[in-house]
Amino acid sequence: MDWLTRMSFAMQYIEENLAGEIDYNEIARIVCCSSHNFFRMFSFIADISLSDYIRRRRLTLAALELQNSDIKVVDLAAKYGYDSPVSFARAFAALHGVTPTEARAAGVTLKAYPRVSFQISIKGEKEMNYRIETREAFQVFGIEEIFDAEAAHIDDGLAKRKPSDLWTESMENGTNDKLESDAGELPSFVGQNLHKVHAVCDYKETGPDTFPYMLCAFRGPGSKVDGYTIANIPAHTWAIFPSEKFKWEDADTAIGSLYKRIFSEWLPTSNYEQVGSLDMELYGGDDEFGYIEIWLAVRKN
Repeated sequence: MDWLTRMSFAMQYIEENLAGEIDYNEIARIVCCSSHNFFRMFSFIADISLSDYIRRRRLTLAALELQNSDIKVVDLAAKYGYDSPVSFARAFAALHGVTPTEARAAGVTLKAYPRVSFQISIKGEKEMNYRIETREAFQVFGIEEIFDAEAAHIDDGLAKRKPSDLWTESMENGTNDKLESDAGELPSFVGQNLHKVHAVCDYKETGPDTFPYMLCAFRGPGSKVDGYTIANIPAHTWAIFPSEKFKWEDADTAIGSLYKRIFSEWLPTSNYEQVGSLDMELYGGDDEFGYIEIWLAVRKN
């Protein structure tokens, strides 16, 4: 089953379960990746978080029911997963601009968010650089944290722990500098113009609703690993995608754009599929301009 077909089946599952419980682990099983990776792929491709998409679709269907049936608001709230009619009415008004009661009136303007579908986008105006390399097993070590898969991909301004928070803290408290000094020599298969501190994600199982993320260095000659978490990265074939240079203040946008092209352009059209959800982000550049290589563990279809 190809990537596009799996993604289409996942969206069909979501659509069939909007009026009920959506099991993110079932979605991950359909797409053959971790729930975290599906959250990430969806947000990059659709430019909206999966949670926001599901909320909008549910409130779209709720508005249609209000206009075409006599269902009670309290029953509609329960049907679409809200704890109370009050929380449902608040969310409904935030999206549609009117209350559920007002939505029943003839001629009222409501919003409809259509179902997302995945298809190959034929553009071709810009080439995409990549290379395929096979590497023996290696080790990385560093500062590890386990994140909630859904919370890490919700951008609603509320306090939810994300990998970017780990980066910020490590920069501020000096642990990033210490990891860099403890890194030792870069292995020969890594570009020598890169930094010594990178990131690796989904390198082990931590539970159905979580994922591991590590600020890491490659373990090699001179590495000082005491006090750090060590991860074994098995032998893999890697698809490696280099970015163009970007200003550090634009890093999130540049990296997100590269991931979006990988998931929406390269994976659907290449003869490769991702192995699990393992990926690495290798950083380089100077004080002004940054550079990244995204490494995805892959295998031929």
